[in-house]
Amino acid sequence: MNPNNSAHHIVIIGGGPGGYEAALAGSQLGAQVTLIERQGVGGAAVLTDVVPSKTLIATATAAEAVRTSSSLGIHVGGKNAEVSVDLASVNSRLLDLAKAQSKEMTEALKKAGVRIVNGTGKLDGNHAVIVEVEGQEPERLEAKTIVLAVGARPRTLPNAQPDGEKILTWTQLYNLKELPEHMIVVGSGVTGAEFASAYLSLGCKVTLVSSRDYVLPGEDLDAAVLVEDVFRRRGMNILKKTRADKVEKTANGVKVYLQDGTSVEGSHCLMAVGSIPNTENLGLEEAGIAVAESGHIIANRVARTSRANVYAVGDCTDFYPLASVASMQGRTAVFHTMGDVAVPTQKRNIASNVFTSPEIASVGWSEHEIQEGLVKGKIQKILLSTNPRAKMQGIEDGFIKLFASTGSGTVIGGVVVAPSASELIYPIAMAVENRLTVDELATTYTVYPSLTGAIADAARALHNPNLD
Repeated sequence: MNPNNSAHHIVIIGGGPGGYEAALAGSQLGAQVTLIERQGVGGAAVLTDVVPSKTLIATATAAEAVRTSSSLGIHVGGKNAEVSVDLASVNSRLLDLAKAQSKEMTEALKKAGVRIVNGTGKLDGNHAVIVEVEGQEPERLEAKTIVLAVGARPRTLPNAQPDGEKILTWTQLYNLKELPEHMIVVGSGVTGAEFASAYLSLGCKVTLVSSRDYVLPGEDLDAAVLVEDVFRRRGMNILKKTRADKVEKTANGVKVYLQDGTSVEGSHCLMAVGSIPNTENLGLEEAGIAVAESGHIIANRVARTSRANVYAVGDCTDFYPLASVASMQGRTAVFHTMGDVAVPTQKRNIASNVFTSPEIASVGWSEHEIQEGLVKGKIQKILLSTNPRAKMQGIEDGFIKLFASTGSGTVIGGVVVAPSASELIYPIAMAVENRLTVDELATTYTVYPSLTGAIADAARALHNPNLD
């Protein structure tokens, strides 16, 4: 610890993954750190978004595993047994987990010497923050560095206002006491697809409304097509190339009016139409902080804004809206402002995952970019149906794709579609980050039998003794 750093006061607005990691990094480097959070340490990511949603998805995955166990010769309560889901208990458990995670993070910050203020913060220029705590006089904090980590919230539509009972945002789902009879999900991006998949696995009738040609339009095309096919085979109703114009409550549930003139009725409707950054009334304009038209704060690869001493991390920025990215940005911002080694974030090296069933994970350059000629690369695809471990586990849907640079054989990207894609993408991400070749990946021992063996198979198939 550098004793001179004790005079460096870092004020962080927002205690989600980015703000939390920034606070820990600042404390580690000897700075005085104040963290302002209105909801609870962990922010929306822990309390109403990532932690509860992924816990719900994990529960849904378990339910699906029980429901389909007969294919492995396991019969629970008879061959035609139905899986019963107590949604009230499921939601109670996931909210308890979220609160426990928030408590652990709070204790970690306190142990590190971080001052936590339960209130709201607003910029007063670019060197001070006005803190408001209910029942107290506003406090002005001078800061050498300010980190903005205010996150985002669900976007709503004028003709589909959530009521928390029948028309819901993803933050309101956890108040449900009973499993919806028919969940209509509006929006087929990551959030919409994940919840549609989860409620389908929990036993709901699900209708997914998509404005695009296929679900998950931002993902690898083969992956999106496969997941959509799995959704349909499991009974999901997918309405494509249409938007929701209006959603209204009915005597028995909800009615969604579509742009093509049709409508669909269900018991509940989840609006998953994107998010809005929490950047209004933050004093950004007065402080000279550049903002995109969308309201997102413009930040560079070390999370610095247009003001040298102000950094922005997480979903409030124009960067990737991922909790892992927010955490990395938070650390990078503090390392940079404190003069430590700060490695600029390389977007191309960021691994992401869609927690549908099966999952989709990706990293690096995409097949589309290779086909468009943006980078020269070779593509190898291995179906999991050919993998011994997948056969043992009854996995029929999924694949491994590996992309290698033409000539050098360097791994430049990959896609995994599998029940555990979020875990399987890691060795590919390591290869991309460290510029490993397909031969180096192929000659790394894998366990037999294992799903990672398919990654090695793809790497071996890309070996070329006569490199271009």
